[in-house]
Amino acid sequence: MEEQEKDTIVTDIDEEPISVEETQVDDESAISNEENEHTNEVQLQKEMDTLTEEKEQLQDRLLRVQAEFENFKRRTEKEKIAERKYKSQDLANELLPVMDNFERALQSEISDENQGFMEGIQMVYNQLEEALKSQGVEKIETENKEFDPNIHHAVMQIEDEAFESNIVVEELQKGYMLKDKVIRPAMVKVNK
Repeated sequence: MEEQEKDTIVTDIDEEPISVEETQVDDESAISNEENEHTNEVQLQKEMDTLTEEKEQLQDRLLRVQAEFENFKRRTEKEKIAERKYKSQDLANELLPVMDNFERALQSEISDENQGFMEGIQMVYNQLEEALKSQGVEKIETENKEFDPNIHHAVMQIEDEAFESNIVVEELQKGYMLKDKVIRPAMVKVNK
């Protein structure tokens, strides 16, 4: 048993006591570790600030792109609506001279020989007029109406006391509108 105690004592003696120099090294490494931690914190804060700024820039950019896309969608929808609304304008412009020619033909003198022919022309004219109406093409009313430069084209002026000033006296060529858009103004004679 005494031997065990000697071993224990020896064991206790075998441990070396800590010197003052080792204590200073430990203090210096603790200070060094604190400085490293502080430096790491500063670097992490800088990185976080940079990432926060980048995030804000990306969010701003995202909002701008979303707004541009919404504007694009609205603009294309308006264009589609306008395109559908006025889709028959080109055809109507091509058919208006045909309507004028039918009207001239219908103004010719009717005799027994050409009565059937004139009735056929009248039927075709009415059919064409109805087809244009179904697409939104309407005649502009002119006679005895006040002159409106947006829908009338004055080609002559007269002085007639039977009419008030600035009133359309005679229609020389029919004008047409497609829905709310003038596709051909009416040529008119206006009282001064």
